Amino acid sequence: MKPASPDGQQCGLCQRQVQTTSRHHLVPREEGGKHGPTVNLCQPCHSSVHRFLSNRELARRYPTVEALQAAEELQTYLAWIRRQRVERIVNRRGQRKN
Repeated sequence: MKPASPDGQQCGLCQRQVQTTSRHHLVPREEGGKHGPTVNLCQPCHSSVHRFLSNRELARRYPTVEALQAAEELQTYLAWIRRQRVERIVNRRGQRKN
């Protein structure tokens, strides 16, 4: 994660001013995007992108910020997060216990 700046940072997906962002590979590394373009996302957006979309979908259907912003799967989430002041959320899928 990038350190917080005095003015904060802007999330590349929800466009909110936040304290910290992390780098999101627009084409996931596992799908060949290791050296490809990235965008800085707040933690809620970064977690939600990976919750709602598979790496394959990200690589094939949403390889740009504009495509990601227009993703039908994210519209309800984006409408909600743009009204929030939250910096962190927990929305990870539960692990199965064997």
